[in-house]
Amino acid sequence: KPLLKKSGKPKKKPPLTKRPLNNSVLGFKPPPRTTENHMKELIEYIARSLASDPDAVVVTESIEDGRTVFRLQVADEDKGKVIGRQGRVAQAMRVLLRVAAVKDGSQAVLEIV
Repeated sequence: KPLLKKSGKPKKKPPLTKRPLNNSVLGFKPPPRTTENHMKELIEYIARSLASDPDAVVVTESIEDGRTVFRLQVADEDKGKVIGRQGRVAQAMRVLLRVAAVKDGSQAVLEIV
């Protein structure tokens, strides 16, 4: 079918229908939602997804000066992946952690050791 009508004006295309993405098709399954330790699970999930040795990922949690400090330990060969170029991946993880902490009404810090 030609896109031009006899009048010379372009014919409008029908709008595309938006379908929700099926996460299981994409190979992505979000972590289970729990109210307890969800910030720790979030950091573990992201780090395990990035690491080539997910079994070496360890997240410890402690409370210092009224804020929660999460210490992320990964294998030496995975530190570059977790930190990212110019620290962009680590900064993104810190932002996500900060947002989750604000939703809980607390403060949280991520240290990569």
